Amino acid sequence: MNFISLTYTDLAIASLLVIGNAVLSLILRLNLEKQFLIAAARTVIQLTLVGLVLKTLFELVSLWLTAFVALLMILFAGYEVLARQKQRFSGFWTYGLGTSSMLASGMIVTIFALTTQLKPDPWFDPRYAIPLLGMILGNTMTGISLGLNTLIGNAVREKVAIEASLALGHDIHKAFGDIVRDAVRTGLIPIINAMSAAGVVSLPGMMTGQILGGVPPVEAVKYQILIMFLIAGGTAIGLISAVYSGAWRLTDKRHRLRLDRLNAAQEQ
Repeated sequence: MNFISLTYTDLAIASLLVIGNAVLSLILRLNLEKQFLIAAARTVIQLTLVGLVLKTLFELVSLWLTAFVALLMILFAGYEVLARQKQRFSGFWTYGLGTSSMLASGMIVTIFALTTQLKPDPWFDPRYAIPLLGMILGNTMTGISLGLNTLIGNAVREKVAIEASLALGHDIHKAFGDIVRDAVRTGLIPIINAMSAAGVVSLPGMMTGQILGGVPPVEAVKYQILIMFLIAGGTAIGLISAVYSGAWRLTDKRHRLRLDRLNAAQEQ
């Protein structure tokens, strides 16, 4: 297997591209140079720390440590879902919806893959479990963010139409149906696009990394197909759970629209 080891000089040379972006931002007066440099610094620091943590985790192969790291990943992903919402539920609901949906989808799909396709020994081997969960969470997070944002935004915008439908005798499921379906469609578009373009428009990151690491292209393709299917399943499970739970939160047993359950400042 041909493995090309990168030096710190190689990384420093690559960083010139980011510095070039910052310079262009200054020239064009985009005011993004600070964000570029901070993002680059965070990338270096975060990935270095992750590398050290994973090195220790891979050496210990502990179920409890693997579960702890997986839980931290899910909690941080839940915060990212919260941060990306333009309009939010009041209280703990926005964070709770996103986090619980990713917990369910991430665990179900990751354990499914570890015990049926990959079958490492032991089954919770962090060398497989953590990267796999990370790829699933990253894409599921995007789907849930888009889905919840669309759901809440459309519910606020279509308030009059929803209440008119209810006044005509329709139940909340009928009045809310199009909004829920639109939210689910929106959340699924990124993974559909990714699967449609894979191999023709782009070479996915995992496949590219394996090929650069010396893995035969055919084997890299098999792994990438598996990952794409797992991501699609995880995104659908998490997205549908989040959107339908969000729709339930925006209604009540008396079939009323409850926009009062959104943050007051964002309801308008």
